[in-house]
Amino acid sequence: MNPLNEQTENRILNPHKDSSGLNDFHKTEDLFGIDIDKVGVNRFRIPMNYRHKDGTIINHDTLASMYIHFRKGKAGINMSRLYEILQQEAQNIVADRNFFKKVLGRFRRDMRDLETDPLFDQAYLKLRFNYAIKQPSLKSKKWGWQYYPCVLEGWENEKGKVVIYLTVHYEYSSTCPCSLSMSKQYESQHAQNLITEGNGMAVPHSQRSEARCTIVLPEDENFFIEDLIELLRKAIPTETQSFAKRADEQAFAVLNAENPMFVEHATRRLSQVLNAQENIQDWVVSVEHWESLHSHNAVAVIRKGIPGGLK
Repeated sequence: MNPLNEQTENRILNPHKDSSGLNDFHKTEDLFGIDIDKVGVNRFRIPMNYRHKDGTIINHDTLASMYIHFRKGKAGINMSRLYEILQQEAQNIVADRNFFKKVLGRFRRDMRDLETDPLFDQAYLKLRFNYAIKQPSLKSKKWGWQYYPCVLEGWENEKGKVVIYLTVHYEYSSTCPCSLSMSKQYESQHAQNLITEGNGMAVPHSQRSEARCTIVLPEDENFFIEDLIELLRKAIPTETQSFAKRADEQAFAVLNAENPMFVEHATRRLSQVLNAQENIQDWVVSVEHWESLHSHNAVAVIRKGIPGGLK
């Protein structure tokens, strides 16, 4: 029998006991002597409160991921303790910077089996949720709920420094500049009887598209998710609409004609706007156009490019 398997079998038959007398296998020794970068749980579902810019607090269904850096010496961690800590701290408070600091600090401290054990070197918490805000229509003075897939991710290192990242998924329409140019070329040539094919009208291809923007969240507590959304809207104004009547649809067509773009245009527009924000230390953006002409997608990635920054 493999010595490792034999030791594992013996440890299963004769494990450590917890205070109630139940077998507690995770407290057995580590046979490998290897550190693990992250150990924990993901897809833990929990309702979380988020403060919106207008001051309202809205509860959003959230998927949480929680990890610690696990040093060599023990077989495993008490994973239920991670989400017990999260549930305790999430009651009646909002998910802000102070919340992250408190939870991450407790992960490093309270995940220990003994108070005499050293703090865990690093802790991580990631929250995924759909952030709902009212989006006004373009012309009809109506509004609808627009949902933005968001991620708040916090990390605390061995020195107690906490960094929080915010990711927003922003959906917009992109009209192909090349297709628009050739459509207008065709219509002009058809009007001059230089081309007889077709009926004189050509439609450029456009498609729903998405920008995934991650920033280092400014430490200013007055920076809200809506502030990043407004920056994305400023860079790319052709956001998909949650409510549209005929007048809105026409206005959207005009807006798209004013803002044709490849993925190259989209990333450079976003770069220009984000780099103008002095309070945003670092950022990275990935854009994807779900092409209606092609059976594949167009993709571009751009980042601020600071040394050791986001990639």
